[in-house]
Amino acid sequence: MNRRGLLLAGCAGLLVLAGCASPGGAPGPGTAIEAWSGRLSLRLEGDASQSFSALFELRGAPRAGDLILTSPIGSTLAQLHWAPGEAVLRNGSETRRYDSVDALIEAATGAAIPVGALFAWLAGRDEQVPGWRPDLSQVAAGRLQATRESPAPRADLRIVFERA
Repeated sequence: MNRRGLLLAGCAGLLVLAGCASPGGAPGPGTAIEAWSGRLSLRLEGDASQSFSALFELRGAPRAGDLILTSPIGSTLAQLHWAPGEAVLRNGSETRRYDSVDALIEAATGAAIPVGALFAWLAGRDEQVPGWRPDLSQVAAGRLQATRESPAPRADLRIVFERA
């Protein structure tokens, strides 16, 4: 798996996409911390189609959180942490810093994945995002699918999860 694929996966959950256990990374007052775990897959269609799947643990909120991606055998593929004013991607011995989780996701995938909406979708709330079409019909059964039709490339995000 190439570095772009790892980054693609990291952002899917974003991706994709949150948990605030580190000092200074805690959400603001009144911000609920939520947690999910499961499997995710992200497919980007286009001239150079890419797909990735991983196990994930997501904890936090759109404002601050953590996402850990692991392989099916338990190896850590990537760790993402974000808080106001920063987003950090750890991939093995490499660490990259970004100004925001949105910048991290866009740099990693070439596409913006709506982190705030993702938290809402996982909680079963239909938050509208231009270009995205979430299918929340199976969220109660622990399944979420969201498709981004614009801007290109088309993205298909599928998540099988349970609330932690």
